[in-house]
Amino acid sequence: MVVIFSASSDTMSFQHSSRILAPLIQWLFPHLSEHAVSGIVFFIRKCAHLTEYAVLALLLWRAWRKPVRNDSRPWRWADAGLAILVVALYAASDELHQLFVPHREGRIADVLIDTSGAVVGMFLLWTIGRLNKQW
Repeated sequence: MVVIFSASSDTMSFQHSSRILAPLIQWLFPHLSEHAVSGIVFFIRKCAHLTEYAVLALLLWRAWRKPVRNDSRPWRWADAGLAILVVALYAASDELHQLFVPHREGRIADVLIDTSGAVVGMFLLWTIGRLNKQW
């Protein structure tokens, strides 16, 4: 959560991070238009949102479940739901924080993307557990 909070700073805003990503994309694909590069940077940033909140949900789930080697407990959607709920609340608080940061803005769409990341993370965990016959 501290890493996510620090990424909500002005230095990680679109204006600042696109200074790194945009030149790299332009170097890799020199024939792309500025509009296309901007779209790719936007897509990368939203994928990062999704991924970091999926990881947060996995870490929260693991902290509450406290798995041990050869854990035979069945999957509980209540544990996954709690992780998703906490991620959604944290995502909302993070967007609220961004309202007060220069060059940042809080967006409901970002809360939805972040919460979707948590859902994706829990679904992937459940799928991997099912494939491994863990639950």
